[in-house]
Amino acid sequence: MNKLLYFRGSMNNRYIIIFDGVCNFCNGAVNFIIKHDPNGVFAFTPMQSDIAQKLIAEYQVEKVGFDTFLLIKDNTCYFRTDAAIEITKNLSGYWHLFRVFKILPRPIRDYFYRVFARNRYNLFGKMGSCMVPTLEVKSRFIE
Repeated sequence: MNKLLYFRGSMNNRYIIIFDGVCNFCNGAVNFIIKHDPNGVFAFTPMQSDIAQKLIAEYQVEKVGFDTFLLIKDNTCYFRTDAAIEITKNLSGYWHLFRVFKILPRPIRDYFYRVFARNRYNLFGKMGSCMVPTLEVKSRFIE
């Protein structure tokens, strides 16, 4: 059975976050989102997974590297700062207020995103392989 079709059928109401699975900062961001997503609307897959690569190809996202953070929500693919801002809409607490950064033009927001992304391993380190989710959150991960 096609894994992508199985995934789509089994998690219709979830939004997919594609992240760098070996980046310590990225894994921290995933844990943060899980903590502030009491309704479990987000599902996660590391950029290094086959499913992530199939989704990237399906949505025809160009110039994607391991430094690119993606969100697939309602058949739209958001990346970099647009993904982060879109995610805040569904988090508990006052995180939706970060949508104010949408007033900044995307090239400016994404410039700072790319500078941070280039230096995140130096600042936060990286793991030798993708994280293994705990049993409590394993259902939130795809492959």
